[in-house]
Amino acid sequence: MSPAGRPTASFFVQLLTLTGLTLVAAWAISILLLFSLPPPIPDFYRLSEIQRTFAGSPPTFTERRPLVLRQASRPPGPELEGRTMPVIRGKLAEELGVAPEAIVIAGERGPLSDRRIGRVLRDRAAREGIREEHFLIAPFQVGVRQADGSWKVVQTQNRLGLSDWQQRLVLWFVLSALAMAPVAWIFARRLSAPIKLFASAAERLGRDPKAAPLTLKGPTEIEVAARAFNEMQQRLRRYVEDRTAMVAAIAHDLRTPLTRLRFRIEALPEEQRAKFSSDLDQMEEMITATLAFVRDTSRTGERTPLELSSLLESLCDEMAETGARTEAERGEKVVLEGDPMALRRLFANLLENAVKFGGGARARVFREESHAVVEIDDEGPGIPPSEAERVFEPFYRREPSRSRQTGGIGLGLAVVRSIARSHGGDVTLANRSGGGLRARVLLPL
Repeated sequence: MSPAGRPTASFFVQLLTLTGLTLVAAWAISILLLFSLPPPIPDFYRLSEIQRTFAGSPPTFTERRPLVLRQASRPPGPELEGRTMPVIRGKLAEELGVAPEAIVIAGERGPLSDRRIGRVLRDRAAREGIREEHFLIAPFQVGVRQADGSWKVVQTQNRLGLSDWQQRLVLWFVLSALAMAPVAWIFARRLSAPIKLFASAAERLGRDPKAAPLTLKGPTEIEVAARAFNEMQQRLRRYVEDRTAMVAAIAHDLRTPLTRLRFRIEALPEEQRAKFSSDLDQMEEMITATLAFVRDTSRTGERTPLELSSLLESLCDEMAETGARTEAERGEKVVLEGDPMALRRLFANLLENAVKFGGGARARVFREESHAVVEIDDEGPGIPPSEAERVFEPFYRREPSRSRQTGGIGLGLAVVRSIARSHGGDVTLANRSGGGLRARVLLPL
């Protein structure tokens, strides 16, 4: 249904209507051309004009193609036949002073030999005061055998470009195409609008899982597809929320047995109690980090315009005040719609990793086609290419220790990728050719 409550034609009906209108317009144009334009009048030449061309003084024509004289080693062909050909050969032979057997008239009989064309030619001959009854219709070739066996041939010059009739046809078809163009444009816009709506909705869903549902409007098939898209979006949202709630509940419930274990290890000897206590501290730290990770990834902040260069500069200045070597290159201003707190945590995690494992961080922001790109370089040893993806897995650390002094429990990069992908982008790690590691964040504008 349309927004006003009126039933909307299906996609099939609209496409069928467009095709039908195009065919009707083509038929109408063809009928108009057939009944409004006169048939083309072919070029025809009197026998006296052909004789003058053989004599070396061809007449000048303004509308017809000129006649040309050439030498040939063999007679032209194929030879025209008919009850008037002997008469025409006889008259030409009489005017040229040769035997009728020495003349060959060649050409091809086409639709111009139709009786209707003959009436048109007779009317024109009468209108122009032409007394000769016999003439030849182009294209033709008249050959006269010479004493040495060679042939002189008179023929019409080949036409360059389009004839008047062809030009008129081309003009009519161009005008008809221009007349149909607005109709085709309106239908194309009407049919492609729902497809663009689907593309923008899918892109919006990739950036924000809690995006508003797709508006139901358009042909019947589009409404059905939009309803299925909205239901899929709701199922995905419920699935993510259920999984997140389950992980959070498990992590939260683990605190109770951990607390009981703490009470029970109090009766153990000091040496064993210290080892058990260290393991319990590590487990509690992992549970706390997991709860924070689930809370941050499941809570979507308000998307607002954000200038990335200023954000990176403020983060680098804050870290530099604590003694860290950080620097943000001055570049172009790049603004995008995003969650300020989430993006701040994303870049803060990458800067902290660069300082912790690479000794320093150098950040830059630039635009690449329809994306904003943030690159953060360090001067560390880099990582093996085989682990460039594994480091984004939750709780994965290249260094097996779980102490805070050696890098925490391995959720920092998982948080970074989760935030980047929730904004419709991604993050990758790659070793630089000059040494060090480069973190590259790609975010759609």
